[in-house]
Amino acid sequence: MANRNDYPSGPRAGLTVDHLDRRDEVVIQALVTAGALVALADGRVEAIERDELVDFIDRQGFVPSMSRHEIGLAFDTRVNELKDREISDVIAQSLRPLAGSPLASLVIRTATQVVAADRRLHPGEVRALKLLRQAVTTNPDPQPITS
Repeated sequence: MANRNDYPSGPRAGLTVDHLDRRDEVVIQALVTAGALVALADGRVEAIERDELVDFIDRQGFVPSMSRHEIGLAFDTRVNELKDREISDVIAQSLRPLAGSPLASLVIRTATQVVAADRRLHPGEVRALKLLRQAVTTNPDPQPITS
C-alpha cells in the first residue's frame, strides 16, 4: 500500500498533504494524474483544461478537504512530474489504489471532462483515455482505501 512518502508533499509539490485524510490523498492523486495525462496527450496543457479539472473536482466535492487552489497546485505538480519522469511509473503508482474499486469511474469521468474542455478531440487524448480505462479496470493487487 502506498504511504504518504509515495506522493509529493514537500516544497516541490506546492502543497502539504498532512491535512488530507488517506482517502482524499489517494483520490486527488488519481484524479490529477488522469487530468494531467489527458491534458498532455495533445502536446500542450491549456489553461482551460486545468480550470475544468479544478472546477469539476471542486463542484463534485470529490476531495472536500482541499481548496480549489490546492487542487490546481496538485495538478501543476503532476503535469511537471509527467513531463520529467517515466510516465508509466507515475500513472501506475497513482491509479493502483483506485483500480477495480467503485471510485475508478471518477478517474474516467474526470479525464473525460478535461478532454472535453478545449472542445477538440486529439488522437493522443483518445489513446490516453483508453490507457486510463485499462489502468483502473484491472487491479492486480487490491488495496483497501482507509482513512
